[in-house]
Amino acid sequence: MTSAPPEEARGGPFQIVDLFAGPGGLDLAADVLGIPSIGIEWDDDAVATRLAAGLPTVHGDVRLFGPDHRDFEKCNVLAGGPPCQTFSIAGSGSGRKALDDVTEFIHRMHDWYKREKAGRKGESWEDIQRELEKLDDERTGLVLQPLRWVFEAMLRPRHGGTEPRPFDVIVLEQVPAVISVWHEYEKVLQAVGYHTTARVFHTEQYGVPQTRRRAVLVARRTGFPKHFVPPTHQQYRKGVVPTDTLFGPRESWVSMEKALKEVYARGIVEEAAQRTEPFCVVSNYGSGGDPKARGRRESDEPSATITGKWKRNRIVSCGKQERELHRLSNEEAGVFQSFPYRYPWRGNDQAQQIGNAVPPRFGVHVLSAALDLGVPGDDVWEKLLRWPSGTRGQATPDEAEAEA
Repeated sequence: MTSAPPEEARGGPFQIVDLFAGPGGLDLAADVLGIPSIGIEWDDDAVATRLAAGLPTVHGDVRLFGPDHRDFEKCNVLAGGPPCQTFSIAGSGSGRKALDDVTEFIHRMHDWYKREKAGRKGESWEDIQRELEKLDDERTGLVLQPLRWVFEAMLRPRHGGTEPRPFDVIVLEQVPAVISVWHEYEKVLQAVGYHTTARVFHTEQYGVPQTRRRAVLVARRTGFPKHFVPPTHQQYRKGVVPTDTLFGPRESWVSMEKALKEVYARGIVEEAAQRTEPFCVVSNYGSGGDPKARGRRESDEPSATITGKWKRNRIVSCGKQERELHRLSNEEAGVFQSFPYRYPWRGNDQAQQIGNAVPPRFGVHVLSAALDLGVPGDDVWEKLLRWPSGTRGQATPDEAEAEA
């Protein structure tokens, strides 16, 4: 099932295909920047959220599609965040154990591309895919799908075309443990003509009210600006008061309290749902089995990383006499991920969707830099806070599916 971009959205210098698109963090970033995008997502619940948000979506397995599919014929930007569970500190770690295998596969894929380009016989993509399926966790191999898309775009004409058309820009993000994979990507992408950069970012340095680290790879057919994705906010350090930095003026990181107040000030949250007193988030992680050792963040600090298990966190009042307060709502957790308060979470396990998502505000910064659009202005952030506008976010999942 496909929900295609509206005709008036077709055109402009950039169009994005977003692999493993999830509930829409990167696509929402593209939307507020005015860039058409279409995401591929197999999870029914994430698709339900995307359709309710009015985001163009192909419901299916990334492995069954390629750049020559008709829905992607005009896309010149490849984006994606492959599943991170096997690489994540919070996951089983099987992906970290398989990093050597993944590195080998990256170079085998490069060899496959070179043979195809030269018209020589040898190991095919199908041969490589069969080997990938033998990994302990098949999700580990999904981190290689964007590279397949890159090579296929360089080898085969798009739907309706006669010549191969490589992607102009590539934007990939994952958990920090994947940075070594992105560095291997860089080696083969540079060998086929891309300029690349890959590093780990702290999202609170880009105005996200949450400390979250992400490994990002960007590749372009042309060079990069001198300063790529410069931080706009200071890095959070526990107990350290924000001050002027040696690198020029930067805003303080954004606290949970400030993020919620920005939403309240726009009159889009009923008074009964607003938090009116300072609070403390008591994490379910980092305890080592000792409840007294659990991580804590006050409301005047950024949130700790929003994982898929954030609903287990307790919310208590500040001070010596702690009182249990109502736990975070989907809307509040979404705000700490920098989603609009009214983002239409749908389906089952919405907490996991929120925890897995790309923070849209961070996505805006990365896309703006990757596409050389300049520094995002206040109008972009206001649009993100006030979302939805126009027809965005008005369709129910059933309505969106009926229209597709």
